[in-house]
Amino acid sequence: MRSTATPNLLQSLPPISVSPRTPSLLAHNSLTSPPKRTLEVTCASKRSPDDYHATLKALNSRDRRPRKSLGQHYMLNDEINEQLVASANVEEGDLVLEIGPGTGSLTNVLIDAGATVLAIEKDAHMAALVRERFADTNRFKVLQEDFIKCHIRSHMLSMLESMGSLSEKPRYAKVVANIPFNISTDVIKQLLPMGDIFSEIVLLLQDETALRLVESSLRTSEYRPINIFVNFYSDPEYKFKVPRSNFFPQPKVDAAVVRFKLKQAVDYPAVSSTKSFFSMVNSAFNGKRKMLRKSLQHICTPVEIEEALQNVGCLATTNPSKSIHHVQSRPEELTLDDFVNLHNSIVRT
Repeated sequence: MRSTATPNLLQSLPPISVSPRTPSLLAHNSLTSPPKRTLEVTCASKRSPDDYHATLKALNSRDRRPRKSLGQHYMLNDEINEQLVASANVEEGDLVLEIGPGTGSLTNVLIDAGATVLAIEKDAHMAALVRERFADTNRFKVLQEDFIKCHIRSHMLSMLESMGSLSEKPRYAKVVANIPFNISTDVIKQLLPMGDIFSEIVLLLQDETALRLVESSLRTSEYRPINIFVNFYSDPEYKFKVPRSNFFPQPKVDAAVVRFKLKQAVDYPAVSSTKSFFSMVNSAFNGKRKMLRKSLQHICTPVEIEEALQNVGCLATTNPSKSIHHVQSRPEELTLDDFVNLHNSIVRT
């Protein structure tokens, strides 16, 4: 028998709200003053916007409930979808990758903006739902795959090739997505090195994760290898905070939108091998409280590491009891440029 819980679900949802700007985020954009879209679309050509009634109706049409194992939290506020699209500067003719379209609320806005959308959806039921919903347009394609395991480069190159003549094809694609929080790091690691495919990536992430990726400072416990990775491949920007009340079901944390402007290979820091560079960075952070001369001694001698650290500007300290000079540097004290210079000094390829 079909569930009759929909009215109760609708009544139990809190009003969609936008939190006031907080003191710690004064430098960021707020949902209370959304940026202007550069693309004007007449109301007559737009599809109906999604809200929590439309979202629940779509889920109930397939007898579906959000699956915790897939990290499914559906966006209920179409204004946020509009701002996601605006943050990526989506224009007529763009090719956009969307990860986890769900009921298609963000997809709807992307198509209205004139984009061609390739969606990757792991849930077979939701893939069927959006395939049916957008069956009337030739600017949408959904693949029922696990994004973490799919060959996204091959899919994107195929889509770019299919978009008409060379003069009409977009040079680069974009990513705009409300992704499950539990795969955010995997998504970032997979997409950011693809500056030859994507020009920018706009993701809805857990707020704490967003702040850590964009604003982590040296000499703090939040400074990690992922910060080196993100800044190696992109210029990240925190756009705005999204209160948890805008999702169904409501998560335990707030979200935020981050825009990653991808670098081209010629703009990457100059290292002889990205593989050996990130291997060294990961080794450095594996012993978080260890001095680098110890955590990296599998690469070269402690003396060579100390000399390299002094060359990048790390100062030596003296042990008074032994009158021994050492460069007492820990990984959280080094910038991206410091790690690049250290790698180029001690790693031999």
